[in-house]
Amino acid sequence: MTATLSVNLNAVAMLRNRRDLPWPNVISLGRVALAAGASGLTVHPRPDERHIRFSDLPAIRALIDDEFPQAEFNIEGYPTAQFLDLIAGNEPEQVTLVPDDPAQSTSDHGWNMRQDGEFLQPIIADLKHRGIRVSLFVDPDPEAPAVAKALGADRVELYTGPYGGAYDDPRRETEELAKLGATGVAAAEAGIAVNAGHDLTVANLPALVKRVPNLVEVSIGHGLTAEALMHGMSGAVERFLNALKA
Repeated sequence: MTATLSVNLNAVAMLRNRRDLPWPNVISLGRVALAAGASGLTVHPRPDERHIRFSDLPAIRALIDDEFPQAEFNIEGYPTAQFLDLIAGNEPEQVTLVPDDPAQSTSDHGWNMRQDGEFLQPIIADLKHRGIRVSLFVDPDPEAPAVAKALGADRVELYTGPYGGAYDDPRRETEELAKLGATGVAAAEAGIAVNAGHDLTVANLPALVKRVPNLVEVSIGHGLTAEALMHGMSGAVERFLNALKA
């Protein structure tokens, strides 16, 4: 089964927020991405609203409900009370819990599964009670999937930042890919599905798909937005969908 593509709109929103103007329009580009074949849209609202704004969330929810009911809304972030209120108000199909400090420019590590488990378990249970799929953002670590499964999570999202960051170092890229592959194998053995995201590109995605054959979804923002500057949003989505099939 080919993994699906969720387009992260944070980079689009960050460009919009450079000016007090409504463009590039987050909703319009989300519409183009879904029309081009993306299976869903992802956002990571942070407390300072430096890219996605809280006011964007109802509009994205409405776009999916009204025009693309087969698509999914994935909201990721650290589960503060404010974040969980946003989840309750916008009812995403999936929530990806990420251990971000508010000051971080972007996600750069996964949960410490054993240390954070007591904190995460009741949050996971509450989200699942609402009918929301829960994914936990994890570092490449073969022990992580089984712990995530025991905590009640439906999926793990592999943090692929170190793999993407090794684009100019083939030896290190191979090492990072091996770690991701080992974690994917462990996830299959634990019976938990695998997502992946961070610094994935058209160039490095095929090798990841080949090494993690149980991958079900990738969430891509920065690299896809960079491609969109060259090929347009529709063209960028098409290129990533082809990379997933490769």
